[in-house]
Amino acid sequence: MIIEKIVGHIDELDPELVARTHKEKVYLESSDLVKRIQRVKTDHGNEIGIRLSESRELNAGDVLYMDEKNIILIEVFPDDVIVIEPRNINEMGTIAHQLGNRHLPAQFEEDKMLVQYDYLVEELLEELGLPYVREKRKVKKAFRHIGHSHG
Repeated sequence: MIIEKIVGHIDELDPELVARTHKEKVYLESSDLVKRIQRVKTDHGNEIGIRLSESRELNAGDVLYMDEKNIILIEVFPDDVIVIEPRNINEMGTIAHQLGNRHLPAQFEEDKMLVQYDYLVEELLEELGLPYVREKRKVKKAFRHIGHSHG
């Protein structure tokens, strides 16, 4: 089976339909969410080719295939992340500036900043006295580096 477009998102489907439908999952690393073309296997051992015709990233919960009995969707393995919880705007500005200078991709969930684990970032947070925790967490989107140079 070759998947050329995303059918929808599991959160947007009728909950009753989802409850009575057989679900098959494709587990991906978050870094694989940016790949438009890849060969994957479902948790039931079925091989699927993904060749998206549109230029978009995959997201956790994306539905690759659906009929009246089956749904195949994307599930993401947890990432090793640092969850930073600044106490005020000054702390947020400080850490955002520091991480921006290092060109580290970040994601935001509510009032928390998530970055992939890096011992240098952990040392920086300790040095600055900023609250953080290291944990395994499923992210919905890939950590994406933004191309930039100081040239």
